[in-house]
Amino acid sequence: MKKVIFLNILFWSMVNTMTMVGQQDPQYTQYMLNTQVINPALVGSRGVSTIGVLYRSQWLGLDGAPTTQTLHFNSPLSEKVGIGFSVVNDEIGNGTSKETFFDASFSYNIPVSDFANLSFGVQAGASVLNVDFSRLVNYGAEPNLPNIDNRFSPNFGVGAFFNTQEFYLGVSVPRILETKHFDNDSQETYLATERMNFYLMSGYIIDLNRDLKLRPGILLKAVQGAPLSIDLSASMLFNERFSFGAAYRLDSAVSALAGFQITDRFLVGLAYDWETSTLGNTQFNDGSVEVFLRFDFLNRNGRSNPSNFF
Repeated sequence: MKKVIFLNILFWSMVNTMTMVGQQDPQYTQYMLNTQVINPALVGSRGVSTIGVLYRSQWLGLDGAPTTQTLHFNSPLSEKVGIGFSVVNDEIGNGTSKETFFDASFSYNIPVSDFANLSFGVQAGASVLNVDFSRLVNYGAEPNLPNIDNRFSPNFGVGAFFNTQEFYLGVSVPRILETKHFDNDSQETYLATERMNFYLMSGYIIDLNRDLKLRPGILLKAVQGAPLSIDLSASMLFNERFSFGAAYRLDSAVSALAGFQITDRFLVGLAYDWETSTLGNTQFNDGSVEVFLRFDFLNRNGRSNPSNFF
């Protein structure tokens, strides 16, 4: 049963037919801490030089399930200009399909009032895709498909972000070019099509008292050929040091979130997803887990710091 379910997941993830089933970007539960890989307008927005890493293991207990790792660095160059660099590695099937994204980002911030900022961002980069179908023999399948070796595909993206001390709203398309990897006209099939993913993210801060804040948020992700992804979250921030909360991904998962500001420079974020989809009702699926680490260099000479959000 594990092999059958795995093969269905793998083929629906990688093999798209002419019915235009879309391939989505990697999924993040702690998107509010990993915003740079979603929206380039946020690089440098925290007013500090920052390095962050994230590890996600999806569908624990399912052999060959997706894993994702991200690394990002960003810094303000001035009150108006920010730069950043990110690497995202996404893998499924114990190395059957591996794709790595490299992006460099630039943002420009425009103060629209004493309490609000509007930022615009662009990013340019590329992805490297490897697909080794010979590994599927380990799962009882021998597809007659050619491998993809180090397929290099350039791309670019854009984003915009508006924020005050209590509210934020961002829109972005991280990758605009739609690349088809291996087109076969005779069979009317193609593999691993990169489609545009459209993001809208928003959130608000409610001061409950001097030490306690409530932070509701929403993330929408749309891509052609796939259902609309909706993430709803709410967390409590205590003394700007400790946060805890919950999230719900429509028809997919319920999540628990926690964040620890260990020092002024070092933050740890944790998330666990309980799957509510059909996959989650199987006996072997133990949910998904995310770990996020962030280090700030505290050179507070850039933009105003929306740390209560991110």
